[in-house]
Amino acid sequence: MVHTSIDWSSGRWTHPPESANREGSDLVVTAEEGSDAWRITSYGFVHDSEHALVQPFEAGTAIEVSFLCELSEQFDQAGLMVRADPTTWVKAGVEFSDGAPQLGAVVTHQTSDWSVAPVPGWAGRPVTIRASRAGNALIFRARVDHEDWVLVRVCHWPDEGDTFAGPHVSAPTRAGLEVRFLSWESGPADRGLHEGVV
Repeated sequence: MVHTSIDWSSGRWTHPPESANREGSDLVVTAEEGSDAWRITSYGFVHDSEHALVQPFEAGTAIEVSFLCELSEQFDQAGLMVRADPTTWVKAGVEFSDGAPQLGAVVTHQTSDWSVAPVPGWAGRPVTIRASRAGNALIFRARVDHEDWVLVRVCHWPDEGDTFAGPHVSAPTRAGLEVRFLSWESGPADRGLHEGVV
């Protein structure tokens, strides 16, 4: 599969982080305390303060984001966000919850839902989150190091209108979360849901 590296400078922040500094080819992002993305379900609040560095995400393509999984406090999160507008978005990645790293996704169409699965063995390792856009669907996959891809989520996505995607980090409960992003790449979308990646 041919991947194209996306330069960090080509994106725009949905909400600027406390800091974002290049270190070699990496981007090290420090999140603002209280940053998060969520709409209504169960908690009753709307949070729209996440840090997502996004660029246009076209149908028929995929976006991959890699980062070091160094999350240690409740609701620390890093991964990838796909966004159309403030009420239509998905964040997928790793979130530290209930004492362990959890691989999951929040899908939001007016209101949010959340699905997770524990991945304690991913702590301290490079994680890649991949989103493929095909027709009216998004397919999210993830892997640690260069192990096999695992399916995270399939969800509905509008097949018309502007869509943006890129690295995401939030720190709902604390100051000082620093995430090292290793790469941001684009390429062709997955062949299909059950055929795996191209």
